[in-house]
Parts: sequence; C-alpha cells; structure tokens
Amino acid sequence: MIKNLTCIECPKGCHLTIEVEKDYVINVNGNQCEKGESYARSEVEDPVRLLTSSVLTKGLALKMVPVRTDKPVPRDRIFEAMDAIRKIRLCKRVKAGDAIAANFLDLNVNLIVTRDAS
Repeated sequence: MIKNLTCIECPKGCHLTIEVEKDYVINVNGNQCEKGESYARSEVEDPVRLLTSSVLTKGLALKMVPVRTDKPVPRDRIFEAMDAIRKIRLCKRVKAGDAIAANFLDLNVNLIVTRDAS
C-alpha cells in the first residue's frame, strides 16, 4: 500500500510517498532530510500526539483551566483520554506545571495544568 504524507518536522514540508506493508514502512521517498524518514516511520508505525484541552473547576476563580499531557499519547487513545478529561473537576489551587493526573490512563504520561488557578 502507498501512503502520502506531508512532513512537518522542518519548514520544507516535503511530500512523502511511503510504501507500507502490514503496518510497517518499507520505503520512504520525497524526504529532503533524515527527519522525513523518521517522521514517516513514526506516523505509520506508532502515531502519537501531545494532547491539550481544559478541565472544569469547582470553587475557583477560573471556570476552566488549560491542561496538556507532558508526553505524547498514542493517537488511537485520544478519544478515550478526552472522555477522561471531561470527567475531571479541579477543586483546589494549582500552579502551572502541577500534575493533576499522574500516569494518566496508565500511559506513563502526566496530565499537567498550564496556568495557575486559585
């Protein structure tokens, strides 16, 4: 199977043509640097994303507080992660960088706040 992607690892935006067999990259064409090949392999074999969102608060000045994961989350678990985030209610003061969910969804990532809230 052939997949086409635009590389986002550098400003060139190379158009990649990726030959895939059984969910593994066989060949990558179109990359103008080494980053293109590693990006293609990552996107096909193990796609991950940093997740950013916000959580509701209760009893704080802000109604919502922005959050993000401190490491990428597998792309196929994003909807599950968003469902879990929707259930969180922050009731205590936090500082930017505080983890509000350690080992979030057993993914070895932390959900951290990105703004102070009191």
